[in-house]
Amino acid sequence: MSGQGTVLVADDDAAIRTVLNQALSRVGHHVRVTSNAATLWRWVSAGEGDLVITDVVMPDENAFDMLPRIRKARPDLPVIVMSAQNTFMTAIRASEVGAYEYLPKPFDLTELLAIVGRALAEPKRTSRQDSVANEAPDSMPLIGRSAAMQDIYRMLARMMQTDLTVMINGESGTGKELVARALHEFGRRRNGPFVAINMAAIPRDLIESELFGHEKGAFTGAQHRSSGRFEQAEGGTLFLDEIGDMPMEAQTRLLRVLQQGEYTTVGGRTPIKTDVRIVAATNKDLSALINQGLFREDLFYRLNVVPLRLPPLRERAEDIPDLVRHFFAQAEQEGLNAKRVARGGLEAMMRYSWPGNVRELENLVRRLAALYPQDEISEDIINNELRAHPAANARQNEGLPDDLPLGQAVEQYLQRHFSGFGSSLPPPGLYHRIIGEVEYPLILAALAATQGNQIRAAELLGLNRNTLRKKIRELGVDVYRASKHTPHEILPD
Repeated sequence: MSGQGTVLVADDDAAIRTVLNQALSRVGHHVRVTSNAATLWRWVSAGEGDLVITDVVMPDENAFDMLPRIRKARPDLPVIVMSAQNTFMTAIRASEVGAYEYLPKPFDLTELLAIVGRALAEPKRTSRQDSVANEAPDSMPLIGRSAAMQDIYRMLARMMQTDLTVMINGESGTGKELVARALHEFGRRRNGPFVAINMAAIPRDLIESELFGHEKGAFTGAQHRSSGRFEQAEGGTLFLDEIGDMPMEAQTRLLRVLQQGEYTTVGGRTPIKTDVRIVAATNKDLSALINQGLFREDLFYRLNVVPLRLPPLRERAEDIPDLVRHFFAQAEQEGLNAKRVARGGLEAMMRYSWPGNVRELENLVRRLAALYPQDEISEDIINNELRAHPAANARQNEGLPDDLPLGQAVEQYLQRHFSGFGSSLPPPGLYHRIIGEVEYPLILAALAATQGNQIRAAELLGLNRNTLRKKIRELGVDVYRASKHTPHEILPD
């Protein structure tokens, strides 16, 4: 049988040693088992074994401390690491020290056997470049031990030492920027800048200037040259948050940058080479936006090289106790008294569906830490706090779409827009910008629905043909025909 060999198993748990011995022997592997790291190292240094399976925490030595010696002595020996400490940092550490694969306990035996078969069937590897010398900080950027989060950790660990473009999809409040920062801070570009831009918070007419910068005199009010986010992120990571809200004209310029690796500033003529890693995020269904003519299909494929879905909190409710303890610990570091939640309160929190996800949970914990004097927060207090948002919770529990009336949706958007400026106010001209924000997708949707036919679009909108043409020019609407097989093509007037 191809891929068979000698497997060295090291684990302090006798039951796990027995299970692995039986399972690996059953598929034809020769197995040697031990309960300590010293014996494992003796076997490895003597040239024995074709593959190692080891727990991280051994009675005499941590496997992460031993792995660099194994790599130095036998760079072609694959090592599978198991751990009950199922944290983000465990997965990252396993990747950094050169483990072939990381598996959280309890592991799926079928998956482990598949990994063993794949590792033994691969050609012998040459020594990989040593991982960066900088040690990861002690603080964990991501919290949770659920199966859903373990999948995220393992995916992130694989992405750390690459520059592949990542598309993060998840509901609002799931921690998309936190994941993007983790990709940067534990990746190859950690010594470069991390620059984030929220497409939904930037006025449409300023997005290109924000991204690419502008030259002095490029437009009214451009008193001096300004660098854009691409320039600021040079050598590092550029995080494009809420990419689904990027206007079509900016999508076209972004696609050109991704294709050619260079850009020009607004008002500039000299191409500027760029060296950034792109991480994008959205809480929208980009496939639906593509069908509506609101997002370029070719740009989607450029950004969606590695898709990463962040699960909503309701899909990983078992992580809530860890998250609660983490947020209380943060509040305590900020000077608030130590708190804990009674078991019944935690169970109530785990039953709640968290429409605002981790962000909503964090806000609740901080409120509990600040407003309630008792050391233990009771179940009654938790229930009273959670009942403050019954409508949103009912929508989530029933699985109904959160379709708000347009006026209410605009009101909520404006509240978020104003809050993004803190104690300051948005730039002048807000009225025309907001009207433009509504007009643009409305006209674009009408043109998409009529396949670019301006006469039919004008009838659909109830506008005069000349008025529609004027709006198209004023708003910079791209008039194109959507095709599933060909790029968008510009149509003549």
